[in-house]
Amino acid sequence: MGLLQKGDAAPDFKGLNQNNETISLSDFKGKKLILYFYPKDNTPGCTAESCNLNDNYDAWIAKGYEVVGVSPDGVESHKKFADKFGFKFNLIADTEKEILQAYGVWGEKNMYGRKYMGVLRTTYVIDEQGIVEEVFQKVKTKDHTNQIIKALDLE
Repeated sequence: MGLLQKGDAAPDFKGLNQNNETISLSDFKGKKLILYFYPKDNTPGCTAESCNLNDNYDAWIAKGYEVVGVSPDGVESHKKFADKFGFKFNLIADTEKEILQAYGVWGEKNMYGRKYMGVLRTTYVIDEQGIVEEVFQKVKTKDHTNQIIKALDLE
């Protein structure tokens, strides 16, 4: 399955967060959602992106947005990552890669000429009705909040 596009219905999902609680897309009905997919807990780019969204979390809530991160790491890894940096939002463990595949962000990557399967760092902004409002494939990990604000004209 390819990447979702603006106007597509966001696929429903269900997964466990860092506190072993079940989180699903339907939990956010009536709210806007920043759903970001990242490769791995505690790596430089993923930490920068997650911390940037967390540092601006109160501003996102004030604008009516919730934030959720998804990676193939397990619940225990997410718990350590979230506790270490004090994340205020859910990190979903997608060890079976079902959510990643449904959202088209599990695919072939290329590093130093070596091809392998992995998470294609992507962020979807989903509206209150569950429709994709914006897609970010070239994520500015250290400045992702401003990138989203500019694209959605929320300044």
